[in-house]
Amino acid sequence: MKKLLPLFLLCLILTGCAKTETATVYAMNTVMTFEVHAKNADTVLAEMTSKVSELERQLSRTLADSEVSALNSAQGRETPVSFAVWSLLSQAQAVAEHTGGAFDVTIAPVVSAWGFTESAYRVPTEPELEALLPLVGSGSISLAENDGSYLAVLQPGQSVDLGGIAKGYASDCLADIFLNSGAERGYVSLGGNVLAWGAKEDGSPWRIGVKDPKDTAALCGVLELESAYAVTSGGYERYFEENGKTYHHIIDPATGYPAESNLLSVTIVMDWNGEALEGKTGNGTLCDALSTALYVLGEEGAVDFWRSGVYDFDMVLVTAEGRVLSTPGIQFTPTEESGYTYETVS
Repeated sequence: MKKLLPLFLLCLILTGCAKTETATVYAMNTVMTFEVHAKNADTVLAEMTSKVSELERQLSRTLADSEVSALNSAQGRETPVSFAVWSLLSQAQAVAEHTGGAFDVTIAPVVSAWGFTESAYRVPTEPELEALLPLVGSGSISLAENDGSYLAVLQPGQSVDLGGIAKGYASDCLADIFLNSGAERGYVSLGGNVLAWGAKEDGSPWRIGVKDPKDTAALCGVLELESAYAVTSGGYERYFEENGKTYHHIIDPATGYPAESNLLSVTIVMDWNGEALEGKTGNGTLCDALSTALYVLGEEGAVDFWRSGVYDFDMVLVTAEGRVLSTPGIQFTPTEESGYTYETVS
């Protein structure tokens, strides 16, 4: 009688035995968690952590030797940039154009005036904002490509902050790693940016909680996602109080003040693009930018923009009046005990 190989050894020989591994890192000013199910899960996790560190070195406005810092310091001179930075600036311009400037990466000097970049919070004076607002307008960024070289020019005095789009781009890059590694499933959380890869082990969708902005330890609902992105923006994420008034970090490019929106949070959902991006921006990047833009636009503007069909996306809006609106293209389950009323946008 032949001896049988031990079951675990047989599994290794026949399949390589995929395994699930997790990792937690701090990058891009947020705690990031990764879960990967693959034969080479350890290698995939190492590649992911290396990638987000590389992107931080490229895209951070606060690192003196980053590409973005070099561009901001160029004072109107033509500056060589990587394809990643060029792609992000190009996508940022497109979203700014389509949303009437509700999302604008050249808001950087205004954000600094409020102290959000340096965590030295203050309310700027009217004259300060009046001097800075003319610098806001991503349409004035000049982008050029020549034989594989990429160039960008900011107007004198301008600077860019990619914080409202960089983590979305990171999720696109991580989707490429999932794809190229052959990973069967996985999950990535980059602060308010989520990428659900494939389905869970039992074949069911990933369940992603949408935080209650009034109580971030609770949920106002749960999304079910397979190979999709979900990105949430809200004023509750970063704010300060002065003289009894609360000021949040999402600045309206038109006024220079925190957006006076009747929304508490915006969650944008889009499917994975379905192919390798190879450094280009994808739906993760777009989700990130739109979550900010639609927060600035407010409920009516956000619903009108969704109905316009400029981009194919779904959303969940949480309003200050205690209503939660969701679009019909997603699986969204309300939390019964939340106290909110729920509506489907049509």
